[in-house]
Amino acid sequence: MFIRDIFKSSDELESWGNRFRNKRFEFLREKLEGLPKPVNILDIGGLESFWTNRGYGNNPDYRITILNLEKGETSFSNFTRIAGDAVDLNEISDQEFDVAFSNSVIEHLYTKENQIRMATEIKRVGKYHFIQTPNKYFFVEPHYVLPFFDFLPATAKYFILTKTKLSRLKRWNYADAKQYITEIRLLSFSEFK
Repeated sequence: MFIRDIFKSSDELESWGNRFRNKRFEFLREKLEGLPKPVNILDIGGLESFWTNRGYGNNPDYRITILNLEKGETSFSNFTRIAGDAVDLNEISDQEFDVAFSNSVIEHLYTKENQIRMATEIKRVGKYHFIQTPNKYFFVEPHYVLPFFDFLPATAKYFILTKTKLSRLKRWNYADAKQYITEIRLLSFSEFK
């Protein structure tokens, strides 16, 4: 159903978010294809489904290391999962990876200082780097799928999330609403640069 696809999580194949990710990914795919194989990629804060949705599972030309706060299992021979922190990658050597990659993680780090630390680490550990994040000034805030939501005061955000079904056609529980409102800090274009 068309309306429901707009509000689905970006990890779901038929969602609008996944369609937009696929379009953005074509730019990266072009660049990856031009690198000597195998390409070693560090995905900071990523999910295995992001890569499998784009056809990279069991592809020997790409060795993908997925870093998250907790280590996990993988389903494909070319994927590895490790535990780590996006703002402190001290267990990874300088330029250890061909590409340091992150998709929609940097805005979840609470503070500008943490965002700067993550960007610095990404530049250090990857020969090339690719960071994607929603634009603060895009009219629809993608985490909540609401127009101009980022510009509301926290109390209004909290009310909308917990008392209505305007965001993603659901009423958020209090803990999740508070967590998201606290952790998400969208970047402007100049901050991203």
